[in-house]
Amino acid sequence: VRQPNRFAGKDITPIINQVERENKVSYDQVQLEAVQAAADSKFMVLTGGPGTGKTTTTLAIIKVFEKLGAKVLLAAPTGRAAKRMAETTGMEARTIHRLLEYKPPEGFQKNEENQLKCDVLILDETSMVDIVLMYNLLKAVPKEAVIVLVGDVDQLPSVGPGNVLRDIIASEIVKVVQLTRIFRQAQGSMIVTNAHRINRGEFPFLKGDKGSDFFFIAEDDPEKMAEQIVALCTRRLPGYYRIDPVDDIQVICPMNRGVVGAYNMNQVLQQALNQATLNIQSGGTRYKLGDKVMQIKNNYEKYVFNGDLGRIKKIDLEDKSVSVSFEGRMIEYDITELDELVLAYATTVHKSQGSEYKVVVAPIATQHYVMLQRNLLYTCVTRAKKVLVLIGSKRAIAMAISNNKISLRNTMLTKRLLE
Repeated sequence: VRQPNRFAGKDITPIINQVERENKVSYDQVQLEAVQAAADSKFMVLTGGPGTGKTTTTLAIIKVFEKLGAKVLLAAPTGRAAKRMAETTGMEARTIHRLLEYKPPEGFQKNEENQLKCDVLILDETSMVDIVLMYNLLKAVPKEAVIVLVGDVDQLPSVGPGNVLRDIIASEIVKVVQLTRIFRQAQGSMIVTNAHRINRGEFPFLKGDKGSDFFFIAEDDPEKMAEQIVALCTRRLPGYYRIDPVDDIQVICPMNRGVVGAYNMNQVLQQALNQATLNIQSGGTRYKLGDKVMQIKNNYEKYVFNGDLGRIKKIDLEDKSVSVSFEGRMIEYDITELDELVLAYATTVHKSQGSEYKVVVAPIATQHYVMLQRNLLYTCVTRAKKVLVLIGSKRAIAMAISNNKISLRNTMLTKRLLE
């Protein structure tokens, strides 16, 4: 890890100047430091919150390596995160499972015996990667390759074991570049401003004027909150922003249980937003034609992954099957496989990790006190691209912000990195 890489010592200033000219950008001191660090180190971490230029910096690193003649591979933990990485870089980005050619039941085809062919591997959304997956990925990377981990260390840790990104940073043996400056185009965004306030333990600015992208609706009663959410999703937001109530709005809840938990909100929103009568029932859920659904486990035969969003396009009652469109790909599910799909008008913060949505509506109630943590609220707020509506009580927001106990996960990774 501490070794320099094979590009180290090269004067990359002319290359950076060329990249700046070609892309009509000007990198600041910290971004230049990040590009230089990537060109010198075997292993580096690039971290920062929303609006701090992680994407721009990652793109700079890619372009510089390409001009050095390096073969660059891009990866992300989820299908949605990989798709987003591909969109922002204009290059192919794959899920870690796809990159490592996962084939059940044998497992990963790419490993220490059959390594990836690359000079540079850039991994995005690293905070979502658990320790087992990271181990399998690192085994498959050639010894001489450069590894760049990109992520936001303050988001929720992975659903699986470990807290990989935090542990690697804490070891202090790898080069870490932290982006903190919020760029001009992001400064006008109250979503970005408030995300950083929450992250610093400060109370967000809740008064959103007409042109704002961050709104707060004060409501303590969960039943009334649920009614307000339905009104927002069916009428108010689609009417004002001219958006599709199902595709463009995502309700994100701290947990599944309770009146404003994801489970109940899905029932309520399905009733409000989908008038279709054709339906099929499985395991206590009624799936209707046109429903928005989420895949909740990796299915390598179908090539759909945990967190992928789709719409039900066909229900065959004779065959007892359902066809779901995922970004235009039609996937058929037998009734026995429907436990892999949940309604997704509403989802939990954990399930929304690595995804972005045009408009986010997020209930935050004191009833969810068990789940109210700073990194949960921070992750929730940073899912919104255009508009965020928080609905709930100021007390619940204060509870979340003051609870910064990051669940200690003893992975021994930091200690082992130091050995």
